[in-house]
Amino acid sequence: MRSLSVLIPAYNCNCLPLVEQLLPLLQANVEAYEVIVSDDATVDPEIIKVNEAINQLPGCRYILKTENAGSAANRNYLGAISQYPLLLFLDCDISIPHTDFLKLYLSTPIDGVVNGGISIIDDARLHQNLRYRYEKAEIPAHTAVMRQAKRYQHFRSTNFMITRSAFEKCSFDERFTRSGYEDVLYGKMLKQQHINVVHIDNPVLMTKFENNPDYVTKIERSLQHRLFRKAERRNLCGSRPSLWVFKLYRLGYYLCIQ
Repeated sequence: MRSLSVLIPAYNCNCLPLVEQLLPLLQANVEAYEVIVSDDATVDPEIIKVNEAINQLPGCRYILKTENAGSAANRNYLGAISQYPLLLFLDCDISIPHTDFLKLYLSTPIDGVVNGGISIIDDARLHQNLRYRYEKAEIPAHTAVMRQAKRYQHFRSTNFMITRSAFEKCSFDERFTRSGYEDVLYGKMLKQQHINVVHIDNPVLMTKFENNPDYVTKIERSLQHRLFRKAERRNLCGSRPSLWVFKLYRLGYYLCIQ
């Protein structure tokens, strides 16, 4: 049996249900473990109070940072303070869909990175949500086989396991102070460092999605550039957002920072 550090970067998110889901799986599948939630300076007292209960769970820590440094820096911080040779990074706003989740990861040979992928909850009430529609539409093009065909391009930090030696060789670029395209750059860095990436079918379940204005603002802030006119932005923030417009929107931003 192996020893595992589960590392969860968080911001403004109740992480207690996820940690409680992970505990029995860890206790059944690994020799030693730790779960560390690093909160990137949430200010909501109710969320902080709920997350502080994580400190009462065996092998678990909740750390509330005093300054918001961004998801890339938060992941590097988690890697630096963790202690075990295998690191499992999970986003905070997901759930574990099946009890074999850790078993599948630990049974996969790893000499660098193993990327598990994501799945999306089925919820008709979210039909007008842009983030939900985008993620749902992308799922058929992101099977494990398809991801493996372009393994570095399809790296996603939502759900991945990495050896400590690989992470020490290739950390996240902290110039990305907001979540966004740090995954794209990290995939390129893994390739440059000749770190092997294997994609498997072991998804986490996405169940929480920002509202349309918040998601569009997140994309804009992650790339720090305004490209589209107000009309396109009104479409994306409205009740009938176009995926076609959204893909062009993302592509335009991406090209502007290359």
